[in-house]
Formats: sequence, C-alpha cells, structure tokens
Amino acid sequence: MDIQKNNNENQQNTTSGSSITALVLGILSLVIPYVGLILGIVGIVFSKKAFREIEQYKYNGKGMAVAGLVTSIVGCAIYGIIILILIIIGIFAGVSSNF
Repeated sequence: MDIQKNNNENQQNTTSGSSITALVLGILSLVIPYVGLILGIVGIVFSKKAFREIEQYKYNGKGMAVAGLVTSIVGCAIYGIIILILIIIGIFAGVSSNF
C-alpha cells in the first residue's frame, strides 16, 4: 500500500521537461539578440509539446508552458517588428539615394 501511494506522489509531482525548456527558450528569445527569433520559434514548438505531455501524462508545469508560449510569441513579435523596420529603412534609403 505504501509503495502504491509513494508512486502516485512521485507521478503527481513530475514537471514536464518540455515546459521548462519552453520557458527558458522564451526568456532567451527576449534577451539574446539576433537568434531571438529562432529561439522563440523553437520555444513555441516546445510549448505545444508540453501542453500535449501535460494533458496525456498529467504532469505539472502548465503555468510554465503558458509563460514559455507567451514569452516566445513576444520574442518573435519583437524581432519580427525589428526586421520589418530594417526592411522599411532599407527601402527608403535605396529610394532616396537615387535622387
């Protein structure tokens, strides 16, 4: 009886490794320049994987998976906006140099 109770306690306290990975990648996507976009995309993939693991195996870590998804999306959006601004600046610089 104690063995079964102990196994249930261990299973309930297991945190999804994918949710931890997603959170770390999401934070790094905000902090590390140039590769933040790639880290954000990988963080989104790991977040989706974590949600599946949490649902299937009843792991803990849903909050970390959500935070990882949010930070990854924000990191991708920031670098997407930066790239868009650089493209617009490049277009205007090319047009203005012809005159």
